[in-house]
Amino acid sequence: MQRASSHVVGDQSMPLIEATIGEMLDRAIKRWPKTEALVSIEQNIRWTFEEFGWRVERLAAGLLALGLEPGDRVGVWAPNCAEWTLAQFATARARLIQVNVNPAYRLSELEYTLNKVGVKALISAQSFKTSDYVGMVETLAPEIAASTPGQLESARVPHLKIVAKTAGERRLGWLEFSEISDLGSDRQDLLQLVAAGANCREPINIQFTSGTTGLPKGATLSHRNIVNNAYFVGASMGLKAGDRLCIPVPLYHCFGMVLSNLACVVHGATMVYPAAGFDPLAVLKAVQSERCTALHGVPTMFIAELQHPEFESFDVSTLRAGIMAGSPCPIEVMRRVFDRMGMRDVTIAYGMTETSPVSFQSSTDDPIERRVSTVGRIQPHMEAKVIDSEGNTLARGEAGELCSRGYAVMLGYWDDPERTAEAIDAEGWMHTGDLAVIDDEGYCNIVGRSKDMIIRGGENIYPREIEEFLFRHPKVEDVAVVGVPCNTYGEQVCAWIRVRRNETATEEEILSFCRGQIAHYKIPAHVCFVDAFPMTVTGKVQKYLIRKAMIERLGLTEQRTA
Repeated sequence: MQRASSHVVGDQSMPLIEATIGEMLDRAIKRWPKTEALVSIEQNIRWTFEEFGWRVERLAAGLLALGLEPGDRVGVWAPNCAEWTLAQFATARARLIQVNVNPAYRLSELEYTLNKVGVKALISAQSFKTSDYVGMVETLAPEIAASTPGQLESARVPHLKIVAKTAGERRLGWLEFSEISDLGSDRQDLLQLVAAGANCREPINIQFTSGTTGLPKGATLSHRNIVNNAYFVGASMGLKAGDRLCIPVPLYHCFGMVLSNLACVVHGATMVYPAAGFDPLAVLKAVQSERCTALHGVPTMFIAELQHPEFESFDVSTLRAGIMAGSPCPIEVMRRVFDRMGMRDVTIAYGMTETSPVSFQSSTDDPIERRVSTVGRIQPHMEAKVIDSEGNTLARGEAGELCSRGYAVMLGYWDDPERTAEAIDAEGWMHTGDLAVIDDEGYCNIVGRSKDMIIRGGENIYPREIEEFLFRHPKVEDVAVVGVPCNTYGEQVCAWIRVRRNETATEEEILSFCRGQIAHYKIPAHVCFVDAFPMTVTGKVQKYLIRKAMIERLGLTEQRTA
């Protein structure tokens, strides 16, 4: 019997929310005025929804008082902090477009970002880890020191007029973050006038892709994109009023900004920031001290928390729900989160920045086996299909490129119609570049990136399948599988492995574990034991750097031979 098409459509029974971020914040303030909205532990900040809303209003009015107008771009360059979140909601209220600047960026990346989207105002932290943000901005725009605050004229970043910092000593030409709010204390009339013209389909946010295969692209999102995604994703994980969500994921990324921050505001939950950057010990302390009921993270974060030597000394019994997303979620890690953290309602979410970000998610009602082995089913008001290399829709159970369509698809890449057209076809389908299988019940399994697929002697090998298998080895803590060039077969399988604390392993142990259990061509030709993987700030493994390192180590050439 012929199998059904892989084309799936999400539930349409509940209407989409046609409201702006500002309107959603107003609703939250009205419904939960005295509930804590935001707790930043490092900053010793606790704000109720009422106080948070008041601070947002003052900052939004202050931004307009500086001369910014609807549609102007405001960059935010900082780690997780209360100021970041105030800026997120204040820019939306004032109809400005927030540009999320990666905290890991260096000078050339900052310059590219500011110029690509024409950032007019930049809100920056003083520094973070090894990054001297203020120093980099002043290197890029040395004219700041001689300028009047708010009236910068810079040769290298000509659009940039306003620079403000969240902390540190006063510097010539810079505004203090608090000064912006002070400017807005008596300009609520201006804010109300501007906000009255808001439309939920307006662009509100620009997030840059990683740029590992070219220059970063600025995915442009609307109120409608992210408000609805925050609502439906929060509902799928069972987030509700009174929940306390621990947020160690970076706010600059869609995960932190939408699935964490905005979902909390939409559902009446508390945002809890354990630290400016990810620290597993800080997360465990926050969960215990704040009695957190939910936790977000990418798989590497959960692994670090579970493996922390002090894990057993913390009370994490209040945890119930959460999301693991951002990169493929190993089945064994999910099981450990169930068993050792007690997060029986943890869900898996899949998506990309260009889809605001989630298009598939498991549900708390799904059987555990489904939740640990798939990314769930299509989200409400979204649709997806799996296609072959010629664009034909495949049958259920067949692997191909995943495409998605619906309210969550971005408006486009900022000022880049050509690359937008490459990503979104004429029928509105977003081509993800991910390889997926949708089964007969509509559950989706991501088997890898099309560019990560290993082709060995004509055999297509999905790294995720080998990673999942190797995770079963009792000594394996984390694993990343890539393809490396081979003159005989075109490519060979290479596995980088981190062993568990206080364990050692040999290549022969790993190979013996594989023999007779997986096909011979899937068994790694190269096994390397490492202490850490190259990672992005959001916790994603940078496989292209692993491949590059192996090519250099083995004296190979980058070009594939088959």
